[in-house]
Amino acid sequence: MRYAETGYNLEIDLSRGGIERVPTDPKDTALYLGGLGTNAKLLWDRVPPEAEPFSPDNLLIFSTGLLGGTPATGANRTIVSTFSPQTLLMAYSMMGGFFAPELKYAGYDKVIIRGNSPELVYLWINDDKVEIRDASHLQGKGALEAAEMIRRELKEPKAQVCAIGLAGENRVYYASIEHSRSSASRGGIGAVMGAKKLKAVAVRGKKDINVARPEEFMTLCNEVLNYIQHRAKNPIKGVPPILAGIGSPQEMAIHDEEWHTTSFAWGNARHRRKGFWTKETAEVWKKTQEKAVERLISCYNCPMKCGAVVSYPALGISKYMMKCYSKLTYVMGAMADDLDFGFRIAGLAQEYGVDGYTTPQVMAFAVELYEDGILTDQDLPGFPSGNEERFFWLLEKIVRREGIGDILAKGTYWAARQIGKGAEAYDRNTIKKHEQIPIKLGMLNPIYFLMYSTGEKMNITQIEGQMPQVPFATREEREEFVKDWIQVPDEKFKEFFLNWELRGENAFPHYPPPETTCDLVEWQETMHYIDDILGICAGLSSFPIKPPYHIHNLPKFISAATGMDFDKDRLWNTAKRIRNLVRAVNVRRGLRRSDEKPPEDHWKKRFPDLEKKLLDTYYRFKGWNSEGIPTKETLDGLDLAYVADDFLKRGILNEGETTAAEEAAEEAKQN
Repeated sequence: MRYAETGYNLEIDLSRGGIERVPTDPKDTALYLGGLGTNAKLLWDRVPPEAEPFSPDNLLIFSTGLLGGTPATGANRTIVSTFSPQTLLMAYSMMGGFFAPELKYAGYDKVIIRGNSPELVYLWINDDKVEIRDASHLQGKGALEAAEMIRRELKEPKAQVCAIGLAGENRVYYASIEHSRSSASRGGIGAVMGAKKLKAVAVRGKKDINVARPEEFMTLCNEVLNYIQHRAKNPIKGVPPILAGIGSPQEMAIHDEEWHTTSFAWGNARHRRKGFWTKETAEVWKKTQEKAVERLISCYNCPMKCGAVVSYPALGISKYMMKCYSKLTYVMGAMADDLDFGFRIAGLAQEYGVDGYTTPQVMAFAVELYEDGILTDQDLPGFPSGNEERFFWLLEKIVRREGIGDILAKGTYWAARQIGKGAEAYDRNTIKKHEQIPIKLGMLNPIYFLMYSTGEKMNITQIEGQMPQVPFATREEREEFVKDWIQVPDEKFKEFFLNWELRGENAFPHYPPPETTCDLVEWQETMHYIDDILGICAGLSSFPIKPPYHIHNLPKFISAATGMDFDKDRLWNTAKRIRNLVRAVNVRRGLRRSDEKPPEDHWKKRFPDLEKKLLDTYYRFKGWNSEGIPTKETLDGLDLAYVADDFLKRGILNEGETTAAEEAAEEAKQN
């Protein structure tokens, strides 16, 4: 018997109409666990590095995590993986809600979709009965509308549906996949789904999941629930409101947006609205939010109410779900003062199925080009005068790929280079061709420099976490903070926090030292990788400060669930293996050191020599060479010898190649 996982994947070939239930290898579970880990192995094994994202050879994988659907609180994430039309690299987006547990209950750990259908279809998974069904009647329908139509058609109100909107059908490079309470939106995976002419995947499952040691597992689950209650009564002091609690950032529950609206840049990630946040603004925004938010909601098996049902009938959308930062991205992108605008356009954008981070930045990019004369009335005939109206206008053009929208549908990086005439200088906020969260800061932060530069996820909110972003003002506050800081993987992190000074000789950017910076980056990133393997919400583990899940209790969950013997070291090493495999997948597709840099104006004050030293140190720390490629020694030590062999065969690595560590030792010797 397989524990925690079902032991079966569902293979769909849309080109041929093939459907196959395929057993999985327990050895892969031992090495990669599940979720992102086994997704990365599938993409490495089965998608040639030269395959284009819209090619039939590309895979689109909907995966549960290893603990998905078990009683573990918040183990509900769907890990969607493919190759991105924006970055041309591996894309993986985490989606909450109910889809992944339902897929497990239907008897599958993953749905692996290959090929491209000749006609628009949707997939219906009803336990052992699986059908590829005609979706011609759903063409052009919004993602949420299509999902509801499918449930009615199937007479299955409890079916969980993932669907694309018009943007996905038209292959907008940043199209999302929408699910009733969440979305998989980063990297343009909805465009890949559209290229495959797959409108939706619907699933209903009624089977059981077995865990190896149920009594032990439930004891662990109850400990997490008790800790969640403790944290609810004990918010972290000295940090912004959205970081004080746990769960996904509580944007729907809180009204105080002073931190976001004063700390982050607006427009095309350029301007800061000084003096914007006042008592009057706060009161108006509070009333707007209370009017818009019908109720707070949770994902499967989770007590945290991080999302909200938002109602805007005037748009023709009776209700939609919103969470996290998306209530602000359009407001800040449009340099608008009205939160009501944010709720209105975000709902429409969700129905069309576009990413809430990239889309407003692309729109702001277009407005800037127009205002500076690079785009003209000839390029944008009928362009409105007000920014809010312009954003609605641009949204319609982009999702339909009409006129300028056909170019903007490719994202700021590709659009800037197609437009030319100096538009490249307005590509202000992409890393590896992918738009980031719209922030501009003052002095370079070494920790965030490495996370932004080297992260495979391309999204800082899926890399950062666990550490307060700035030191506490007094030694007493720091000592109080570390008293119950059980989540740290090593006591050295407590020592760092206690001695972390904001001013004086230890000020940024010279503190922490590069080696300590690497330690801090790896800890934060590793916890995200573990969550994405297990299918646990980052809001209960890798993202917040002092979460209920951490490196010390997660191995116990894995052991009790699967029967495998896991401790902290084995779990850390497994995450390291998967981190290097994801890096290898991208290296084989062309990722190199030259790609690993934030935009020139991301920080107002930069330190090129320090940045080079940080990247050199990080590569050595990870066991990579000076181009950021994992060495043969590193790969062999992580049971990834097959990757090293492939790299040697392709000339990506050379026999006897000097490692980054050896290069550093030789340099030190010469100095």
